[in-house]
Amino acid sequence: MKRIILVAVIFLLCLPACGQASPMRYKVRVVREYPHDSKAYTQGLFFHGGDLYESTGQNGRSSFRKVDLESGKVLRKLDFDRKYFGEGSVILGDRMYMLTWTNRVAFTYDAETLKFIKTWSYPREGWGLTTDGRSLIASDGSANLFFLDPDFRLQRTVKVTMDGRPVRLLNELEWIDGKVWANVYTTDMIVIINPASGVVEGIVDCSGLLPQKLRRTDTDVLNGIAVRDGRIFLTGKNWPRLYEVELVVQ
Repeated sequence: MKRIILVAVIFLLCLPACGQASPMRYKVRVVREYPHDSKAYTQGLFFHGGDLYESTGQNGRSSFRKVDLESGKVLRKLDFDRKYFGEGSVILGDRMYMLTWTNRVAFTYDAETLKFIKTWSYPREGWGLTTDGRSLIASDGSANLFFLDPDFRLQRTVKVTMDGRPVRLLNELEWIDGKVWANVYTTDMIVIINPASGVVEGIVDCSGLLPQKLRRTDTDVLNGIAVRDGRIFLTGKNWPRLYEVELVVQ
């Protein structure tokens, strides 16, 4: 399992403003729910061309898949060798990119055919991955976001802070309306980050999103953010539901 620093993360999320403007705080309201594969240990989630894609983790269970939103049915699937622990994924241009956790490699595929193109050496742990349409944006479980070119060359690093303090355990990422949304691993919180300054401008409290009655012994944490036509979708690792949500100001 990934390093867990839950108490420290929650402490940071609850600190009062100190120098920086206090972030906006939101709750989520469920608009609609959809089936989700409860065996999918969700690592990456995104829409591309109207289609839903998901990458999953765990050794021996890692995959990349195209999913039918309405039914949750897997339409196409790439399975990875059990030595790989899959992580975040995204499509940029005509390529699909997928990270691995501690294997220190990343994969690229043709976005249309999912034909393998190349394996890349990757210098850090792979966690979340998204794009602003120009660069790849990656997290590694620290407070840093890494902006990379399509050949994984580092362009810049941004430290994410709230009230001047680093926000660590940044995990799955999504680019929404010019901001980076990031799950904070082991919590029910999503932070909304200014990609230029790294300042957290919003906190989304997703506690209670998955009802207790739907939780099983293998149900894991909130992880998975996707957007389509301004609609926001959230899920978690081994969750039986994917939710379309709206933000409500607290």
